[in-house]
Amino acid sequence: MKLYGFGPSRSIRVVWMLQELGVEYEFVNVDMTKGEHKTAEFLKINPAGKLPVLVDGDLLLTESVAINLYLAEKYPEKGFLPADLAARAHVISWLLFAATELEQPLWRMARHRNLYPKEKRIPEELPLARKDFTDMAAVLDAQLQGRQFLVGDNVTVADFVMAYTLDWANEVELLETFPGLRAYMERMYERPNAAPRLAVALASVRK
Repeated sequence: MKLYGFGPSRSIRVVWMLQELGVEYEFVNVDMTKGEHKTAEFLKINPAGKLPVLVDGDLLLTESVAINLYLAEKYPEKGFLPADLAARAHVISWLLFAATELEQPLWRMARHRNLYPKEKRIPEELPLARKDFTDMAAVLDAQLQGRQFLVGDNVTVADFVMAYTLDWANEVELLETFPGLRAYMERMYERPNAAPRLAVALASVRK
């Protein structure tokens, strides 16, 4: 397998999954700071110009959540996706919750702080996005009360994706009022095959 990615991006989710699976893969660094994700060569791979991209034989797959779900399906013996239909549905539900309810306000904050040209940034978006995130973080916090993992008694692909998402939130100081979520995130990153923390990935790029 070949993974096109970049350190401080959602590529971390897929790196984490691959490390947990213990499978061999080739990492192809696409330096977003140099615009390599917008070159004609890369746009042939993913016309959206986004990372990560997984190539597995004839399969080319984009979107980190979809990639991780595919990998969990490909290696069922690892147990990262439950065999029970209801538990499986709950895992998928939390994957989508991470990508829609939590990640989207984080993206809004990033865009209006750094990514958009200064003339297009709307400062009023920041407190709105913060509230959107914290409202949904409270839902997640309630789910994790008395639980080690999101679904059932074993770690699943949803936990890897959620931990990365919470690490992102932690970097912009959105977990200050959620000690339980921070503890869950830190517990996940203590796993021996966890991916690098976002701060570490960012620091490596800044060098």
